[in-house]
Parts: sequence; C-alpha cells; structure tokens
Amino acid sequence: MKHLLALNKRTRIGAAVALLACGAVLAMLAYTAGHAADDRVAKPAAAAPAKAALTVTTTQPQRSSLATALQANGNIAPWQEAIVGAESNGMRLAEVRVNVGDVVKRGQVLATFVADMAQADLAQSRAAVAEAEATLADAGANAQRARELQASGALSAQQINQLLTAERTAQARLDALRAGAKVQQLRLAQTQVLAPDSGVISARNATVGAVVPAGMELFRLIRQGRLEWRAEVVAGELAQIKPGQAVRVTAAGGAPVAGKVRMVAPTVDAATRNGIVYVDLAQPGAIKAGMFARGDFETGSTSALTLPQSAVLLRDGFSYVYRVGAENKVAQTKVEVGRRVGDRIEITGGLDASTKVVASGAGFLADGDTVRVVEAPVKTAVTR
Repeated sequence: MKHLLALNKRTRIGAAVALLACGAVLAMLAYTAGHAADDRVAKPAAAAPAKAALTVTTTQPQRSSLATALQANGNIAPWQEAIVGAESNGMRLAEVRVNVGDVVKRGQVLATFVADMAQADLAQSRAAVAEAEATLADAGANAQRARELQASGALSAQQINQLLTAERTAQARLDALRAGAKVQQLRLAQTQVLAPDSGVISARNATVGAVVPAGMELFRLIRQGRLEWRAEVVAGELAQIKPGQAVRVTAAGGAPVAGKVRMVAPTVDAATRNGIVYVDLAQPGAIKAGMFARGDFETGSTSALTLPQSAVLLRDGFSYVYRVGAENKVAQTKVEVGRRVGDRIEITGGLDASTKVVASGAGFLADGDTVRVVEAPVKTAVTR
C-alpha cells in the first residue's frame, strides 16, 4: 500500500513539472512572436524600386547657324509667254498637231493649213517669172545689137533708146514677178504653223476646219518651259533683296522649290505699297503657272540653340520637351520654338544649353515617369 501511494505521488509531481515546462515554452514563444511583430511594425519593408517606363536616349540643345529669311507671297507665272498666230488671211486649218500641255521644240510644226491654193498661186508666179526671163533675154539681145550698131549709124538714136528701154522694162518686170513668186512661196510656207521657241503649250484656240484671219491667236507657248514666282514684297523690305539671292518657294501642297532672284521691279504699286520681285524657278517640279505660293528669301544667318524635331512634342497648341532629372525621372517642360531647318528646330525660350532632354519617343511618356537612359552616338548639328 505504501508503495502504491509513493508511485502516485511521483506521477503527480512529474505531470506538474511537465505542465510547468510546457507553460514556459509557450510563454517564450509568445514573447518571441510579440517582439517579431514589434520589429515588423518598427521596421517596415523597403519600397521596391520604380520600374522604368521606356528606354530612351538623351540630347542637349546645340548651337547652330540658322539662315534668316524674309517671307513673302505671290503668284506663279510664265517667264515669257509667246503668242502663235496665223500669218496669212483666209486659209482653212487642215490639221492641229499639238494640245495644251505638250512639250514642243523650236521649229516644230504645230498646225497646218490647206495648201492647195497657195501651191497653185506659186506655180502661176513661177510660170510668169519664166515668161519674163524669156522676154528679158530677147530684149537684152536687141539692146546689145543696138549698142554695137550705135557707132555705125545704121539705127537712129530713137530706135536705140527704144531697144535699151525695152531691156530695162523687161528686167524690171522680171524682178517684180520674182518678188511676187517669193511672196507666194512665203504664203505656202505659212501653211505650216511653227513653234517660235522650245517650250510648253499653255493654250490652244486652233480648230480643224476653221478659216482664220491673219493675226488670229492659235496657241500660247511658255517659252523654254520656264516659270517664275512674282513675289509681292513690302516696300520697306525691298532693300534686303538683291539679284542672285537664293529663295525657297512653296506652293499649296507641294515640296519647296529652289529659286533665284532675277530682278527687283523698279517701281512700287501706289495702292498696295508692294514691289514685285521676279524669282526664276529652274526646276519648278509640280508647280504650275497660276498657282499661289509663299517663299523665303535667305538674307543671312544667326546663331541659335536647336534640338532634333523628334525631341519636341506639340500638345494643345504648345511645344514641350521632357527633361531628364534625378533618378532618371522626366519632367514635362514648356518651350518656345522658332525656325525649322532640316531635322532641327530652334529653341527660343524655356530651356538652357546644359539641360538633358529625351531625344525621341516623348509622345509615349507622362510627367514624372522613370526612364532607362542609354547612350546614343553623338551627331553634329546641321548648320546652314
């Protein structure tokens, strides 16, 4: 009995010790978890780095020499326009060989008239010339005999004078008939209408079958196909323009065309106070006579800060660039722009030469975006 009591006592003591040990372990775990939670509250996790929105290259404004220009408006016109008309009266058109827009060469046949009557008149004139030549030969022989017999007295002075006069009369008649034959030959030649110069047909009034009077306009011809721009320039600015000056002329919807000042009109319109400047267009391209065009006279050059046009973004009517700042964050910056030359644009305000900006792709960025910057090959600014 005593043995059983002792065993139960030891069992109860062991259980109590086990319970105490479990409690201590649980208390320690609770303490450790509490401190870990406090550490998490006291020391929050570091924020993840911002992800780059775009990979870009940067550029800086470069100083370039840009041409200064004087702007003007005006019309495109032919350099010279020749009027081709009928030279003979009352002839009927048989054939018209060209139309508006055709390119022709000097001496090319543009139209022909019916030549039957002219050919008949020429043949008649030639026959009359042949008859007059025979008459002159006979009169000449008689006059020569009279000269030989003049000393012998076989012929009277009156007879000799008659023979000599007959010779001169026959000669005069032959000359007159030869002149008439030449007129008929010219009239026959005029049955062909020839181009007076190389160029482009700009107008046509000739119609097959029409009987036209002398001097009637049949065609208009832009001589040598040359066009010119007649710029209207304010009187106060005419002094800046000199013959030989380079000009860039742009018509509606067309590419710029190079031109050169030929002359400045010596007078100014009293109503508009504008003077006309004549600009030759060596290669007019798609420009046509009668078009309205604007142009820039190159009057010199100035130094200016420029950026690639791809770096400048147009939004809501204003120009912007994206400056690249600390931690590669971009900031939208409003700038003022001026002239455009090639792929460069002048920056007149809002930016200094040391600022780095996004070179291209600005349209895909927003203010405050983070970008990844890569090096780009250095390019020299275009100068003019």
